[in-house]
Amino acid sequence: MAVAAAINAAAPTKAKSGGKTKTPPPPRAISKSTTGDAAATRAAKAPPKPLTLAERPIDSVWREYRVTPTVEIRNFLIRKHLDLVSYAAERLHKRLPSEVEINDLKSAGAFGLMDAVDGFDPDRGVKFETFCTQRVRGAMFDELRSMDWVPRLVRSRTAKVDKVRKSIEMETGAKPTEDEVATRLNVSGDEFEKLQKDSRPISMVSLTRKCFETDSSKDVREIDVVEDGRQENPLQVVQKQDLQALITKGLSRAERLIVILYYYEEMTMKEIGATLDLSESRVSQMHSSILARLKAQMQHRETNEE
Repeated sequence: MAVAAAINAAAPTKAKSGGKTKTPPPPRAISKSTTGDAAATRAAKAPPKPLTLAERPIDSVWREYRVTPTVEIRNFLIRKHLDLVSYAAERLHKRLPSEVEINDLKSAGAFGLMDAVDGFDPDRGVKFETFCTQRVRGAMFDELRSMDWVPRLVRSRTAKVDKVRKSIEMETGAKPTEDEVATRLNVSGDEFEKLQKDSRPISMVSLTRKCFETDSSKDVREIDVVEDGRQENPLQVVQKQDLQALITKGLSRAERLIVILYYYEEMTMKEIGATLDLSESRVSQMHSSILARLKAQMQHRETNEE
């Protein structure tokens, strides 16, 4: 009985109307083309996706930034034009001493770029690259002036004197004299002396700065060739010792002291007499005798060498 009930429940429902059986209509099938058309219609009705800053024309980005200066647009404009800073720093660094770091120039130029972005007006009809270059270079020059402890006026006078010297040298083909430079500058002698003093300021030099190029891979630095003025030349020391031994050879102790004190210690005859307990006249007499004997020895030496 249970099996028959289940079969009857699964059988299609039949409606009796005039002795005929009525079956329900089959479900409606949806084609793929209909589904695609509906998706396209929804996409057409949806609002368009906004363009990114990189996809938009740069003029429209500038105009939007002038109206609504947001941090996002400002950072985008700065990143887009950072190459201008690197280019200006590399060109300027070629004309500067090696102790000036190019990264310092780039950092200063980046601040100049920020000021240029904030102050640029696209309605003036000037390209941003042209406007920005002057700001960037100006920021780099300001950084160099802050690093230079010599006053700007001194640098200006130095450049003025050097310019006149080169001009005269190109005209005459010879190194100009001080009078010629002073005449060309139309200054008096005292004023020109002051200009010369200002044009030779004391400057600070890094000992690690490259001194000159070499054929080897190792660069020669200033510390490798710097001269110690307090250190006496070893060759001159040996020559003085040999000359002293030659001059004092065959002299008595008093005569040897007179030569050393007079020529090496640069003492006067009176001071030598007080040191040796002799009169000034006696010291002078002994000095003349010593010179006569040395002269005879040298002449005899030259004769033997010939």
